[in-house]
Amino acid sequence: MLTKEKIIDEQRQGEALVLTENPSNGKKMYIESYGCQMNFSDSEIVASILAKEGFESTKDYKSSDLILLNTCSIREKAEQTVRTRLRSFNSLKKNNPNLLIGVLGCMAERMKESLLEQEKLVDLVVGPDAYRDLPSLIKKVEGGQKSVNVLLSREETYADISPVRLGNNGVSAFISIMRGCDNMCSFCVVPFTRGRERSRNPLSIVAEAKDLLNKGYKEVTLLGQNVDSYRWNISKKGEIIDSNTPTTNFAQLLELVAKVSPELRVRFSTSHPKDMTDDVVISMSKYENICNYIHLPVQSGNSNVLKRMNRGYSREWYMNRINSIRQIIPDCGISTDIITGFCNETDQEHQDTLSLLKWAEFDNAYMFFYSERPKTLAERKFEDDVPLAIKKQRLNDVIEAQRINSLLNNNKSIGKTYKVLIEGFSKKSKEMFCGRTTRNAMVVFPKESFNPGQYVNVKIEDCTVGTLIGKVV
Repeated sequence: MLTKEKIIDEQRQGEALVLTENPSNGKKMYIESYGCQMNFSDSEIVASILAKEGFESTKDYKSSDLILLNTCSIREKAEQTVRTRLRSFNSLKKNNPNLLIGVLGCMAERMKESLLEQEKLVDLVVGPDAYRDLPSLIKKVEGGQKSVNVLLSREETYADISPVRLGNNGVSAFISIMRGCDNMCSFCVVPFTRGRERSRNPLSIVAEAKDLLNKGYKEVTLLGQNVDSYRWNISKKGEIIDSNTPTTNFAQLLELVAKVSPELRVRFSTSHPKDMTDDVVISMSKYENICNYIHLPVQSGNSNVLKRMNRGYSREWYMNRINSIRQIIPDCGISTDIITGFCNETDQEHQDTLSLLKWAEFDNAYMFFYSERPKTLAERKFEDDVPLAIKKQRLNDVIEAQRINSLLNNNKSIGKTYKVLIEGFSKKSKEMFCGRTTRNAMVVFPKESFNPGQYVNVKIEDCTVGTLIGKVV
């Protein structure tokens, strides 16, 4: 529970993020992040905590004194990648016996015994809610002990910490608005690795957005496992009142951040269909700087599969949400997530997913075949009975269907002019800049005399499946 004293303290912290010059202990840290945007945001919090202890961030792991991997447990492949990476890093200890290696994030609780004792791949293991404990854990390791803290919290939001922006383009940045998840989707391990849902003080979120704007950033993405369920109990003046007082919901938070400056673009991720209400979309429609883009994971196009997934909505409910979004914001970009081959999925259920993809014409999709995760409801309740070859074939079907959607949507953009925020050079040429439209479509165009952070109007002349190609007009 959040006490009155803690809430007031967080409000005071939120009013001004005070930056102090950090000392140096002559040591360097290297942080490598995997998985969702939340993990990358968490790595910036870790960098801030350790910077205050004198650690300097570096992109060269070979010269570092501390290597930290911020891990993901959503899919088995991610865990395999981390293990391989840890073995590679351990080979550096031959020439640098004082090198410390640690695992952060979602793999921490489940894999702590294996990584520390059995495989002996790491020196410390730290869960998502224990990053403040890193300095003391590192001192224990330096004293010859293995260190672990994977305790989950019902209160921790890191609201008072100003993240160190790692490897950033100086144009766009993440702001974490909440932590944890209460949804308990049967396939998902997040509630077990990140704990219960808790929202961050809106004053601290607005303060962080203002700080980023003052540093020259032009775009922020509000992050949460389920941003639509953001809640905070404060009055209009930011004062605590009784428990019957209406909360600050996500739609209201969006408007608070949008009002920081019309020059600051606002995005958000991720939304849950059962919680995505019209008031959020209406708030989006009121402000030009709130981007017309929603990531709305459907996971499956069949109601029976959705019930087994414990998603809390049906195919029809999801389709109504899409219709409502497009009625309020006709030009809204919409992307989704798809899982193929979930437990007991039949061919007809798979066909329902393909038909939904065709109907929705998503701009983009993140597509995976089902990977059973330990401790989830699906592991306990269902049999992972769809053969791997069929999972992969169904994934290929989905990828091809979405490829058609993406190309269709991009072709519709040819001849149109979009306001684009320049993010930097394109991946293929230093003569071309890239940036995104309000619909989150990536655009490349000749750099001419422009600079990152500028807004330009780009007329689209051509496209590929994943990219719009144009010229500044």
